[in-house]
Amino acid sequence: MNGIYYYLIAFVIIWILVAIFHEKLSNHGVELNFPVIMWKTQRLRGLISKISNISPKFWRWYMNIGIIVAFGAMIFITWMIISTLPSIFETPSVSIVIPGVDIPGSPIYIPFVYGLIALATVLVVHEFSHGVQAVGENISIKSIGLLLFAIIPGAFVEPDEEELKRAKRTSRLRVYAAGSIANITLALIALLLLSLVSAGIPHYFEEDGIVIDRIVSDSPSEGILKEGMILEAIDNHKVNDSQAYSNIISSFSPGDNVTVQTDQGTYHVTLGKNPNNESRGFFGIQANKHFELIDDSLGPIPWILFELAELFEWISMLNLGIGLFNLLPLKPLDGGYMLEILLSYRLSEEQYKPLVNAISGVMAMIIVVSILAGFM
Repeated sequence: MNGIYYYLIAFVIIWILVAIFHEKLSNHGVELNFPVIMWKTQRLRGLISKISNISPKFWRWYMNIGIIVAFGAMIFITWMIISTLPSIFETPSVSIVIPGVDIPGSPIYIPFVYGLIALATVLVVHEFSHGVQAVGENISIKSIGLLLFAIIPGAFVEPDEEELKRAKRTSRLRVYAAGSIANITLALIALLLLSLVSAGIPHYFEEDGIVIDRIVSDSPSEGILKEGMILEAIDNHKVNDSQAYSNIISSFSPGDNVTVQTDQGTYHVTLGKNPNNESRGFFGIQANKHFELIDDSLGPIPWILFELAELFEWISMLNLGIGLFNLLPLKPLDGGYMLEILLSYRLSEEQYKPLVNAISGVMAMIIVVSILAGFM
């Protein structure tokens, strides 16, 4: 069963339980306002205040730089999405990513465990940073919590709206920029850690072919090839390393009947159309380098390097991707509010609000079309 159904079942159960026990749960901070379930608490406000008070000057200057980086990132991600419009039905620029689920049209598959850990870092770092910066700008935090919008989970830090509105524009810019800048910073830290871990792998391992990590659901290889198989040759072309593998699979077309030789036997696969390029053949496998331990005297300990590398890779990718996405000039994303504040320096409220709403509408349409294009 596709992983998406497990998510749907879990969310249906949550909605049913909250609906049944709503009165009792409301005493513990749970609010039900369809299509949103919210759980609010005030317990972590002290921790946020302590973090903010460690070095208020540092947080302020860090986010002064962050404002500049945020607007630069806003221009970059907006240009990236708009520039892909001509090929939106071939390679959608935006797609939904859910750990452990194959999303049609998305070239990315996020492993369940690593994906959940990475998403947790995204939410915690993003929302805590909003809170830390708000406290530093003397804006009170009313509550912290989790939410479920229909089937989309999230987290939030709720500042005092009146105090936020009365704050200086630079203060509000710092608060809105804080979440995404923290995500981008964490992405860079994770990328550095990934580089350090990857640099250690060649000291303990040597590359020995290609291994199948995953079989895509409903793909030509499903039911034929299996995860863990080591690819030795494809149509009698030796698969010695990742470069050879890439060159070989790029040469096939849809409908080709391909012979795949593995360490577990020889199999035949009739290729389908690649979702991202219909002129190329599609196996429906996700493969990776296969390594052998040079010296087994250390036992299984060196294999932890691969686990750490994959974890840091997903923490970096998801924090960067979601952090940049949140800076799009689209309300209610942080980028939309930042654009509104920036325009307010030159335009009246009657001028900048309709302009930002129009830009938000256009960006929302592009994103929706891109997501739907993946499913189509």
